[in-house]
Amino acid sequence: MSRIAKNSIKIDNEINCNFNNGIFFAKGKLGEMQINIDPSFSVEILDNSITVIPKDDKSKTNPKWGTTRALVANMIKGVSEGFVKTLELNGTGYRASVSGTKLKLQLGFSHDIDFDIPKEVKIECPKQNIIKLSSFDKEKLGAAAAKIRSFRKPEPFKGKGIKYDNEYIVRKEGKKK
Repeated sequence: MSRIAKNSIKIDNEINCNFNNGIFFAKGKLGEMQINIDPSFSVEILDNSITVIPKDDKSKTNPKWGTTRALVANMIKGVSEGFVKTLELNGTGYRASVSGTKLKLQLGFSHDIDFDIPKEVKIECPKQNIIKLSSFDKEKLGAAAAKIRSFRKPEPFKGKGIKYDNEYIVRKEGKKK
């Protein structure tokens, strides 16, 4: 039985929520999202809290109960506060810059990499070696950050590459003579 799923989700007065025909809809100051809820669960919306409730006792042991509650909670947090991820570029000559709807990356290759920025994700570069991604959709934010990181993953010998700001690179010892 899930412990997380039993908890209710607190909401502000600024957020509008609806649940009908198996679709949960949330609208806040940053945007609006909707998600299909599994038919074995229903969402109960009270004045300032939301609870995911299983329709029968068999569904109380279903692992999707906690997952459904987490998805709804991420939607609520996304439309009210939003999510942020920061990437760091480590390496000589590694640079990033935003021009229009493209992120231009110089990562030591013979060519520059142009990454098309998704509509829901905002990217800014406060410094040449820092990329800040922000969005109300946690899934698309993580996918965009992972795609950017995949262009040059950090390598364990010198630590060069693109890494998350809270990521620790396990270093290896080099060749010995």
